[in-house]
Amino acid sequence: MASKDVQKLVPFEGSKLSKKEQIAHMFDDIAGKYDFMNHFMSLGIDVIWRKKALKMLRPLQPKKMLDVATGTGDVAIMAQRMLQPDHITGIDISEGMLELGRIKVTKAGFDRYITLQQGDSETINFPDATFDAITAAFGVRNFENLEKGLAEMCRVLKPGGKAVILEFSNPTKTPVKQLYNFYFRYITPWIGKYIARNKAAYSYLPSSVKAFPQGQAMCDILHKVGFQAVTCKTLTFGICSIYCATR
Repeated sequence: MASKDVQKLVPFEGSKLSKKEQIAHMFDDIAGKYDFMNHFMSLGIDVIWRKKALKMLRPLQPKKMLDVATGTGDVAIMAQRMLQPDHITGIDISEGMLELGRIKVTKAGFDRYITLQQGDSETINFPDATFDAITAAFGVRNFENLEKGLAEMCRVLKPGGKAVILEFSNPTKTPVKQLYNFYFRYITPWIGKYIARNKAAYSYLPSSVKAFPQGQAMCDILHKVGFQAVTCKTLTFGICSIYCATR
């Protein structure tokens, strides 16, 4: 699947807003229910996925980290607990998500170590080679221009630094594939409509996963934008993938 396919996909068909603007509006709207929906829809497995991704950074012992598409700051907070870097910066285009994230950071007692700020992941406002490690969980498939966003992540990473990207993927084995497709096609939009009160957002989710380049296709894009030693590890019968890459 080419990266241009996922770039064409938008939450609100017919809207005159750019994909980036639509994504920001969508997440502003569902921010209050986002964490609950994540845990509810994944049966809590998303927490395990995040831990597995962050464990891949332990040998590096990063001191300065960037969390791209940080949302409400779950990965940033978990990274501070697990890796104890000197500082983590989280960026996201949704101020609604960031507001909730800042509350969570304060409650965790990490105000000195974590800064959440509004920022465009495709134009990261930091100099070259700033960070030891970069994380991104369930956010890169929402980039308006996937290659540009990944290239920016590579640019601000120090030589020898690592990027760890966690994303949903499509399982290929029976019967997981059929169950997964049924759940995403019928159950997810229903949950979005009646619980999150935003059917469009939770109809976009399965479509964005289906359109996103996965496995070797994603690895090829990471190589293309400048990353090296790219690996892909699938989790939970292929429902999720961890991409690890070095600059």
